[in-house]
Amino acid sequence: MKKFTALALFVTAGFAQAQAQTSTPATTASAPVSAIALPSSPAKKELIARVLVSQQSAIEQTAQSIVERPAMQLQQQAGMALQTRVPPEKREAAAKNVQADLKKYVDETGPMVRQQAVKLAPSTVGALLEEKFSEAELKELISIIESPVNRKFSQMSGDFQKALGEKLVAQTQAAVAPKVKALEAAIVGHLGLPTAPPAAKASEPTTKTPKK
Repeated sequence: MKKFTALALFVTAGFAQAQAQTSTPATTASAPVSAIALPSSPAKKELIARVLVSQQSAIEQTAQSIVERPAMQLQQQAGMALQTRVPPEKREAAAKNVQADLKKYVDETGPMVRQQAVKLAPSTVGALLEEKFSEAELKELISIIESPVNRKFSQMSGDFQKALGEKLVAQTQAAVAPKVKALEAAIVGHLGLPTAPPAAKASEPTTKTPKK
């Protein structure tokens, strides 16, 4: 898992660097004035530091999502394996062990990656802010970010997601569930794994053929 974390950070940093290079045209004699990096100053660096502090939670959430992404993928794969390759009497114990390992990974890796993301923010996000924003624009940005209305809106983001998510699941579950089952069956077929036999319906009693 530590190898993955280092790789994920390397890829993320490389992507950010590549994005900065592609979004910033090279300065040539014919380049427009807007392509030249805006001047820096101690006051500007202080404003950038304020922006980064205000956005620390978002930076940490980005890092946390990098950590949780492989865990979610492994959880999905483990769920399929439990249903197709683990005997029914061992599934509960195996599922608990898998959940414990996933939680341990997230608990151990999350703080480290979040801390590293905060350290990288000045040289990545901060560098882009310094290059693309003037001192006046940074002041305006801070006034928007730190406004009471924006803070209230940001604090309600969880409520917005919960309200939308509950309604969305309720109204799409009937349509999505069969598609998920069909996808699972197709993947199991591609892998050549045995399919689980359909569960017998409780309302249909088992009929025995009378002996002759």
